Parts: sequence; C-alpha cells; structure tokens
Amino acid sequence: MAQHFLLSSRAKTLSLAAAMRMTDEEAEAAFRSIRWAATDGKPVCPHCECPTVYEARRPNGASRYRCKACRKDFSVTSGTLFAWHKLPVRTYLAAIAVFCNEVKGKSALALSRDLGSAYMTAFVLSHKIREAMASELKGMTVGGPGRTAEIDGGYFGGYVKPANYKENRRDRRFAKNQNGKRQVVVVVREREGRTLPAVFKSESAALGFIVNRVAKGTELVADEANSWNDLQSRFAMQRIDHQAAYSDRGVYSNGAESFFSRMRRGEIGHHHHAAGPYLVRYAQESAWREDHRRVDNGRQVQGVMGLAMGAPVSVDWCGYWQRAQRP
Repeated sequence: MAQHFLLSSRAKTLSLAAAMRMTDEEAEAAFRSIRWAATDGKPVCPHCECPTVYEARRPNGASRYRCKACRKDFSVTSGTLFAWHKLPVRTYLAAIAVFCNEVKGKSALALSRDLGSAYMTAFVLSHKIREAMASELKGMTVGGPGRTAEIDGGYFGGYVKPANYKENRRDRRFAKNQNGKRQVVVVVREREGRTLPAVFKSESAALGFIVNRVAKGTELVADEANSWNDLQSRFAMQRIDHQAAYSDRGVYSNGAESFFSRMRRGEIGHHHHAAGPYLVRYAQESAWREDHRRVDNGRQVQGVMGLAMGAPVSVDWCGYWQRAQRP
C-alpha cells in the first residue's frame, strides 16, 4: 500500500523547532525576502514606493525604516495584515508555522499556549491567518469546458439544547423550533481543482453565487436536494440520491463530502464552535487546507507569509479588542 503523503519525508521540509529558534533578525529577513522579492529583500516605501530608504531603528530595538522621499517611517509589516504588530516578528513566523502544521485546524487556546501569549492575542492572530488564506480565494472561479465540479451544503451553528424531559422536547428540524442562528456552508469543489466555499442562510440562497463563480461549460454533480433544481437550466448536471447510494455508475459528490468531513472534524476536535460571522473564515481555512494538503509544510508557510504580506490591513481584526472596549 502506498505511503500517506503526511507520513512521507516530502511533507516535512520545515522543522518547527528551527522556526522557533530563529532570531528576530532572521525572521525579519524571511519576511523581507517575501514582501520585497522584486528587490531581493531590499525595503521599498509602502507609501510612495520610493526605493531609497534607510534604517531608523527604534530606541527599544524594534526595526524601522525611513523613506528619503516622503520621510515616513515603516516596518516590514506596515500596510499588511500584521500592521502595527506588538509581538516580535519571529512570533508571527512561528504562529504561521504552527498553524500550517495542523491538518484540520488549530484552536486559539492551543496557539496561545504554544506562543506563550494571551488568548485574545492568539484569537485575533488566528483569524488574521485565516484572512490571509481567504485572500487566495478572492474572485476565484472554478470549472470550465470539460471540467466537473461537485456542490453540496452543510449546516453549522444554531444548536438548540433539548429539554430534559422527553415530553417537553420539540422537533428541531422545524423552523419554529430553531433559534435562527443556523447557517449553511455551500461548497463548490472542482475535481482535480480548487475548493470554493461560502455561507448562506439556506442552500437555495447560494444559487446566484454558484452561477457567478462556476465557469460556463462546467458539469455539476449534486445530491437529491431540491435546492439545486434550478441549476439544471444553466449547467449540465448529474444527481446522486444519497438515500439509495453514495456512488452510482461514476456519479458521486465524494469530493465535496470529504471537505465537510474534514471541516466537521476541525469543529469537533479543535474549535468546538464554528458559527456566526466567523463561520465563513473557518470554511475558507478548510478550503485552503484541502487544496494544499499535498504541499509540504515549508511551502505552505511561505505561501501564507506571502498572502499575509500581500493583503491590506485587516478591516475586521485590526484593533478588534480596542473597538470592543469602546462605549
């Protein structure tokens, strides 16, 4: 039997111990080489794009640069997801390495223990890394002529605890017995291609998303749910009735089912609660992990570093705790 990729030496090209032993200067050099790859790691002003800068290190030793043209100071993380960082740069590198080494997810509590930081710090840092992963999916379309994509939906959140006595329990499948917090993650997964998730209140609400993000000429495979019926007028479709079989004469949606299987394991084993406004980030993280599951951990870390350095300042997470404390 063939060896699983994660058990092979090809999957392990970055030692977490080596990443944790790096100095601040070495970690900063790694970020510089990725952010300013066009200039071989030489800083370029993010404000006016002037290449003439000089070092203006802070009295406390923090690395800073000053532009000769506009006279503004900046750091290697200025204007990125990690802007205005308060932790050493090597802590951010270690956090990305720890995050990528997990196969199904990393809880904020475990990350705070690994980094020796406060839980709120690890919580925000985790979501910034997820935001970096999500930036890879922005504007992406899947499929095309001759390609096949599978679609499916999975419901998360909105758990209603059953009453103690059996006679007081209600059927939670009816809308009147739900709390309105349940959402569905709809995933479009191209066979031998990319995975694209999104969050909606119901599967039928995702039809516009599917039409816009699936290329014309793509053949879709879906289950027997009535929510997908309207797609048959726009795409060639095959349907599989899961009440009768999971695969029938080459018709299956096992790729989409596999995505939800791993996402459920991440929710149960790591996060315990993935819902509300954060659900889409957990889904996008799962999609990124699914698409890069056969990429070695060294390239995964470099990829996330590149996405974080290329993304703008986070609208949702920059100053998150400070805003929460405002009256």
